[in-house]
Amino acid sequence: MTTIFDPVKFGDIELANRIVMAPLTRNRSPKATPNDLNVTYYEQRATAGLLITEGTPITQQAQGYADVPGLYSPEAVSGWKKVTDAVHRKGGKIVTQIWHVGRVSHVSLQPNGGAPVAPSAIPAGGKTYIINPDGSGAFVETSAPRALETAEIAGILEDYRKGARAAIDAGFDGVEIHAANGYLIEQFLKEGANQRTDQYGGSIENRARFALEVVDTVTKEIGAGRVGIRLSPTTPANGITETKPQEVYNYLVNELGSRGLSFIHVVEGATGGDRDFTQGDKPFDYHELKNIYRKAGGTGAWVVNNGYIKDSAEQAVESGYADAVAFGKLFIANPDLVERFKDNAALNEPDKATFYGGGAKGYTDYPALETVA
Repeated sequence: MTTIFDPVKFGDIELANRIVMAPLTRNRSPKATPNDLNVTYYEQRATAGLLITEGTPITQQAQGYADVPGLYSPEAVSGWKKVTDAVHRKGGKIVTQIWHVGRVSHVSLQPNGGAPVAPSAIPAGGKTYIINPDGSGAFVETSAPRALETAEIAGILEDYRKGARAAIDAGFDGVEIHAANGYLIEQFLKEGANQRTDQYGGSIENRARFALEVVDTVTKEIGAGRVGIRLSPTTPANGITETKPQEVYNYLVNELGSRGLSFIHVVEGATGGDRDFTQGDKPFDYHELKNIYRKAGGTGAWVVNNGYIKDSAEQAVESGYADAVAFGKLFIANPDLVERFKDNAALNEPDKATFYGGGAKGYTDYPALETVA
């Protein structure tokens, strides 16, 4: 019987166990550059089978939150190299989540104070995190976006290519394409954010075109065996809506099946919330989604996420439904989560007040088992 502690292969990446650290935005990288505190944070969690970093913008235009690390400057690549070296010294594996936020941004974060870009000029209606002139952080309304011209999309694909190459240069074992949580790729996918009339809008096939072009661009650059993708079929995050999510995502994973990806990372339900949340007129069938992917030839590991605890994770893997399970908040508070699961040890409680921004408190100061014994 397969357990969450057994090794597994994600494409070209061999993992020691099936416990994955989900990407977690923490806003602790001023000037979009990883620092020594970030090194400590990831190094502490290196016993995870796979670390997926916080979302990492591929350009300044792709950035939607203050103090998140990027991949678009030599300083950022050097900073990330310190992180990957530290994780590898501990025997861990780490990929970075390459990210374009699209409309989920603020003019203060954009090049020359410009409007964020999106498939259509429809505001996200949510909030983002900025740094005020006095140095304090604040959550503010996202800025109104402008619609991308068709001719601009090739340039954004090139940005993804460069971002993937920068990730490999920084020592990452691969990348996860962020196509979830209401950011740019999902804005193209879902009808509530996409009112285009060109080849990127209208039909499901057209709306999925950008996602598949990003996948093809990144896999051509670094190899499909080092590329995963994160999907959130029913999440309402960042104002995203879709009346037929099953049809959209069944089509998408059927197309992904032939592309040899390392893994598919699926957020079930509302990101960070109700696992049963759905949009449209019927519950979303995640088993059907996986079966379509497999029938289409997809061999990538199937990673599930959202509200899992040890018992439900074990059931998902032992039943054969999932190849691995990703944990978010549990890894924030428990850098040694794998060891705690093995020992059936008590878990630290996360301090929500320190999730975003700040320093070591609530970031690198959660105790490991040996320090509380």
